[in-house]
Amino acid sequence: MSTYANGRRLFDADSHLMESVDWLTAYATEAQAGLVKPLITEKGGANIRAAIGAAEARRQDVDRTRELLAQPIISGPKGWGAYGAMDPAERSLALDLLGFEYQLIFPTFAIGQFAASNDPEVVYAGTDMLNRRMADFCRADKRLLPVGYVPLRDPERSVAVVEAAVADGIRAFWVSSEPVQDRSPSHLSHDPVWAALERHQVPVILHIGSGRGLDSRFHNAGHTKVKDWLGGGENLRGKDFPAIAHSVQNFVTAMIYDQVFERFPELMCGIIELGATWVPGFLRTLDQGHMAFRKSEPLLNGLSAKPSEIFRRHVRVSLFPYEDAGWLIEQAGPEVFMFASDWPHPEGGRDPLGRFEQTLEDARTPADARDGFYFRNFASLLNVTV
Repeated sequence: MSTYANGRRLFDADSHLMESVDWLTAYATEAQAGLVKPLITEKGGANIRAAIGAAEARRQDVDRTRELLAQPIISGPKGWGAYGAMDPAERSLALDLLGFEYQLIFPTFAIGQFAASNDPEVVYAGTDMLNRRMADFCRADKRLLPVGYVPLRDPERSVAVVEAAVADGIRAFWVSSEPVQDRSPSHLSHDPVWAALERHQVPVILHIGSGRGLDSRFHNAGHTKVKDWLGGGENLRGKDFPAIAHSVQNFVTAMIYDQVFERFPELMCGIIELGATWVPGFLRTLDQGHMAFRKSEPLLNGLSAKPSEIFRRHVRVSLFPYEDAGWLIEQAGPEVFMFASDWPHPEGGRDPLGRFEQTLEDARTPADARDGFYFRNFASLLNVTV
């Protein structure tokens, strides 16, 4: 069968399912009923309810489904209209057609339904619903690796979250990159959570939406407010883009400088859909900070290696399709970066493989480094067999 991968081994570090209005709340137990509200569709852009309805109707229509499958999966309809966006069985066939050997599966909107609540019961109920729902979506196909969520608000409860979710099939955990109440993510009280992740060989994941973006006041420049590039109200605008990785840089700095990766040498961290062009300069900045302050800060002085080396051991970063994979590998090393499609979100473009391959050709990237980008670095993050 002809596939989009066309013989190239591809492990996809970023893909999504698309939720219906009650996708999350349908998994509420009797005790959780009413704690989490259904998806508020207006926040995702215009006409979402219509898009969900059209996608659900298409799934019941054999002729329309056949027409959809006649189009290339990767460059065909996006969002709810994509084949496999909402249905697990369709997703497996979509993966056959794409030719991806593994695909990391994220939710799209569901975490926003509960994670920012001030009520810990809402947060932990929503977390439990999400993790069970994600595990069920991916359960029938071992190629689909579900990403769950773990809050750090109550470390004891969070360890229980990890244990239950891993037992149910969750393969990675999305966390917030922001401080938790008055604590850094690297606070010693979170060590039991990192220990649980390390013990089960599942990574911590930072994804776009993990932390605060650009202060909204920067958009108030006296001009007419522009819509985001997707036409809605809650996505990115131009000034947001350079700032999207600031929060995760703070997170990773804390995790390295405060010796979290020293205490948990097998813990891995994935940075997904937050760009990668910032990485080479950030690695130099990490090392410069270490050099400048290690004499006065015992934790910095006690690091076993340069911060950039610790980063390369523990952190993997996905690219946007328009970033220069060849140049990034030259600048930061072959062990860091990963292929990602972001499918079925439109940000992934219509031919991510073609765009990445062109930059690798232009840079004359060696074959082993290409393999790292396309599948080996993913395998080291997710602990899957190559």
